[in-house]
Amino acid sequence: QVPLMESGGDSVQAGGSLRLSCTVSGYVHTRDSRKCMAWFRQAPGKEREGVAVLYTVGEATALSKVSASVRGRFAISQDSAKSTVYLQMNNMISEDTAMYYCAFNEYCGTSNWYLPRTYNAWGQGTRVTVSS
Repeated sequence: QVPLMESGGDSVQAGGSLRLSCTVSGYVHTRDSRKCMAWFRQAPGKEREGVAVLYTVGEATALSKVSASVRGRFAISQDSAKSTVYLQMNNMISEDTAMYYCAFNEYCGTSNWYLPRTYNAWGQGTRVTVSS
């Protein structure tokens, strides 16, 4: 498995912003590297929800999506040189309160990026709390 480390979770007021980071340890980025990185979140008593995905092949972006529940507020990006993926969260609402997880797999697609079973490596999670 590929070690993943999330950071950036915190407590914020509704309407505020946070940026989460996920670093892939020991990952060597090459021209032909395939990397599907996704952010999931899980609130107490709820199922794990796919929030955003970024699938790259070398320097090209093959897939970049955010879920309908966060569209217009969240964005995913990467710094390939640092093997780090970011989740920028703006205009946050109380429903964004959850544990956020980073996930990795070499492949993903439009039909399965939001399914937890697609990924073979997960981070430990970082907690986000939004108070109104």
